[in-house]
Amino acid sequence: MFKNLKVVELASVLAGPLTGTFFAELGAEVIKIENKLTHGDVTRTWKLPTESKENSISAYYSAANFSKESLLLNVKDTADYEILINHIKEADIIITNYKPSTARKLKLSYDDLKKYNPSLIFAELTGFGGDDSRPAFDVVLQAETGFMYMNGEPKRKPVKMPVALIDILAAHHLKEAILCAMINKLKTGEGKHIKISLYESAIASLANQATNWLMEKHIPQPMGTQHPNIAPYGDMYTTKDGKLLVLAIGSDKQFENLCALLNLDGKIFKTNAQRLALRDTLNDRISERLEQEASAYWISKLEENNIPYGMVKNMQDVFEDKKAKKMLLNEVIEGTETVRVKTALV
Repeated sequence: MFKNLKVVELASVLAGPLTGTFFAELGAEVIKIENKLTHGDVTRTWKLPTESKENSISAYYSAANFSKESLLLNVKDTADYEILINHIKEADIIITNYKPSTARKLKLSYDDLKKYNPSLIFAELTGFGGDDSRPAFDVVLQAETGFMYMNGEPKRKPVKMPVALIDILAAHHLKEAILCAMINKLKTGEGKHIKISLYESAIASLANQATNWLMEKHIPQPMGTQHPNIAPYGDMYTTKDGKLLVLAIGSDKQFENLCALLNLDGKIFKTNAQRLALRDTLNDRISERLEQEASAYWISKLEENNIPYGMVKNMQDVFEDKKAKKMLLNEVIEGTETVRVKTALV
């Protein structure tokens, strides 16, 4: 799809590299510039205790860097800077996550690089936007934008999400902005300076939790897996064989189907408002029924009755599923066999 597209990636860690990987998966030539002075992207060293210390890459690095040509450069060095500029001249897209002040100091800002390539699409990712130089790792943004506060269990400390979801969301926003700029360039021939921040991406992704506050002044509290507006939605139950099952009842019809399956008297739970008000009582009754049969039985019955459900799986469970296996990409990077999940689902 992007066979003739050239991307230069001046980005490290996750959000920027994931954006570069998206284009690499679709056939673009992606040149990843890594800092020679620090031995490359810092995530090369973010290893599990079980990973080899001898390898030059980590599983984390592999997750966000697929089918790229990696160049170790010291951009402060005149010769290395010239190598970079030669790639810039040929590039369609630049992806960068330098702090704006650092970019200006290194002569890698949009104003510096558009001199060499006026039609360049310059995709700039920052932490908090503008010239705010505060370090902005994912967990910092989870804390600052409300995600941590509402995540976790009641009466316990806030919990961060187990993946760097703000980085991933920002990567999606960055990809969308780049694709829009590409469409504009096809029509006008003009490049564009795109500015995306982790902070704004996180705020934009608060969705219904944001509007619950903005419209009703409701501050979301930690509820575990439960949903503040719907029940039983996110509520978990244990089956006879000890498996965890989660329901996602989004309509009265689905709840009627559930009641019929479980042989429950649903009169006092007829509306969603009633189900929310009597959530504990409702969950006790559902639990009593679900714990009488094993998970295989309920999987069959729930699917037969078109009732939304999910089994709580660990990573091994997830990737034993044929549907998940189809999404894997293998590649040898610097002598190491790597495997990752693809991001371009087209």
